[in-house]
Amino acid sequence: MNSDSRNLLDSKFLNRPVLTVAEELLGNHICREIEGSVERHIITEVEAYDGHEDKASHANKGKTPRNAIMFRPAGNWYIYLCYGMHWLLNIVTGPEDYPAAILFRGIKDTSGPGRLTKRLQIDKSQNEKPATPQTGLWLESAAVKPQSIHIERTPRIGISYAGEYWANVPYRFILKI
Repeated sequence: MNSDSRNLLDSKFLNRPVLTVAEELLGNHICREIEGSVERHIITEVEAYDGHEDKASHANKGKTPRNAIMFRPAGNWYIYLCYGMHWLLNIVTGPEDYPAAILFRGIKDTSGPGRLTKRLQIDKSQNEKPATPQTGLWLESAAVKPQSIHIERTPRIGISYAGEYWANVPYRFILKI
């Protein structure tokens, strides 16, 4: 594994409010080891899901076998199948027993959460594992962030079922370079 532990975005970084972490993830790297080779990709788009009251969150109706990982300590992957065909990648944030997670929607040159997991060869086998180099999927701070960064906040995508308020809160973060 080719990772410098000083650059890891670990549980200390992730154990903060989800909206703070979501914004600060932009411009950093999601790293994936595939067949002995490490790929580093700039994170360009994420969505935050914040606690029990967020009606778009899987935790809104309480703890279930599917979402139990969201109630565990920050720094673990939450991966689930959407529409029976797309694996979606999330990282758990915040304190234990407070269900918050960030959905990865885009990396440089790849837009869409299903396309992202296909490109990085992510499936349920990474679910509930810690975000560390030992598991082959982790987060690193960028050594140098782009000079001109603009972050746009918009409503999340595809959550009209959550009601007008939750469908319109600006919990989607997009990096504009």
